[in-house]
Amino acid sequence: MTDFSSLLQADRGQAACKIHMVDTQSFDTWLASQSTRTRTACAAGRFTGKADELVILSGDTPEEWSVAIGVSNVAAPAPWCLAAAAQRLPAGTYRLVDGTPGDRALGWLLAQHRFSRYRKNGADEGPRVLLTSDPAAINSAIRMAEATALVRDLVDTPAEDLGPAELAEAVEAEAAQFGATVNIVQGEQLRSGFPSVHAVGRAAAKAARLIDLTWGNPDHPRITLVGKGVTFDSGGLDIKPSSGMRHMKKDMGGAAHALALARLVMQSNLPVRLRLLIPAVENAIAGNAFRPGDILATRKGLTVEIGNTDAEGRLVLSDALTCAQEDKPALLLDFATLTGAARVALGPDLPALFTNDDGLAQDLSVAATDTDDPLWRMPLWQPYKDLLKSEIADIGNASESAFAGCITAALFLERFIDPGTVWAHIDLFAWRPSAKPGRPKGGEAMTIRAIWRMLQTRYGS
Repeated sequence: MTDFSSLLQADRGQAACKIHMVDTQSFDTWLASQSTRTRTACAAGRFTGKADELVILSGDTPEEWSVAIGVSNVAAPAPWCLAAAAQRLPAGTYRLVDGTPGDRALGWLLAQHRFSRYRKNGADEGPRVLLTSDPAAINSAIRMAEATALVRDLVDTPAEDLGPAELAEAVEAEAAQFGATVNIVQGEQLRSGFPSVHAVGRAAAKAARLIDLTWGNPDHPRITLVGKGVTFDSGGLDIKPSSGMRHMKKDMGGAAHALALARLVMQSNLPVRLRLLIPAVENAIAGNAFRPGDILATRKGLTVEIGNTDAEGRLVLSDALTCAQEDKPALLLDFATLTGAARVALGPDLPALFTNDDGLAQDLSVAATDTDDPLWRMPLWQPYKDLLKSEIADIGNASESAFAGCITAALFLERFIDPGTVWAHIDLFAWRPSAKPGRPKGGEAMTIRAIWRMLQTRYGS
């Protein structure tokens, strides 16, 4: 992983090039206060303070140059406003004129992250180091960059190299760093305790797993994170078209998010009793694959009629959510790349939030706004439960209707939530279809900053 700690350092007066941040509203005032040389450079470079514009400003000596960058709003700079500069500037050391990057450090750090596992000759661009006059904020920025990079790297790794076993190894690696305990149930062992996980994963050559991590003081409030870990989704016997299967290595994105949040909790020593549950499977096609029309058992005891084998994520989550509630957590959060319907409704950038608790919804909304990490609450509209009725089982896993797909998926999960459990389900894309500064095309972390802020606010000492 990228060494983010080398890219953000305390400002002790060391030599550094200055970065001026300008927006279109402040540009004229700023330009009027500059030297003739700077005004000439801006005119020559057609720099007007628009977001992500950049111009190099020469000084009295070759070593004294500085840079002006355009941002959308100087008064309220976004976390990504320094990312374009971090990608374009030469290796060296820099400081903002105001001295404190704050949340903007995240964009600077992640702009320099590269997923280079499969590149033979990656370009050695050299580090761009940012100085800060607030050294107390360095650790939190680096930790968030590491958590985000963890999600991206896991999602970007192809299924050939990231199956259920490798996903379990990633959890074990984090556990080893922070003294957590991991228990794994796999293969045929799943049949009795986690029958839906077993049914979904049994056709794959790579054995399914239920990964269970615990950490922290048992006397502290219990929070449980559940992540959908479908390492590749062919759609099963209801096979996806090739266009729909192309990026299905990302179907374990929920697990990656849950693991990254678990890392933040453990790394920061948040005073909670943490549990992380990941049902890790590959939804494959073989003679023993589960079929449309099958009736599956679940850990909760409910039976599920299979209307579509491509609605497998909710099946593995049902067993994990049931297990998660057996030790009565104060808060239960699940993350899943669950439905294309959520993307139709909200697009790729906006995760859908479903929750049975208005207070939790409010806390997440505030945290999302404060961290510029959006999510959008969707309704658990109870009349749509009828769309999941089965004539021969307790519930169907898929509606025959094309309407409200993300809502019916959330309602399916809600059927496995006990009364009194404070629960939220986040249906996210975990993928960026086109690049932006600091956010390359490919695997992406979503809601990590918002949820971490909420957890710190609720449980931080």
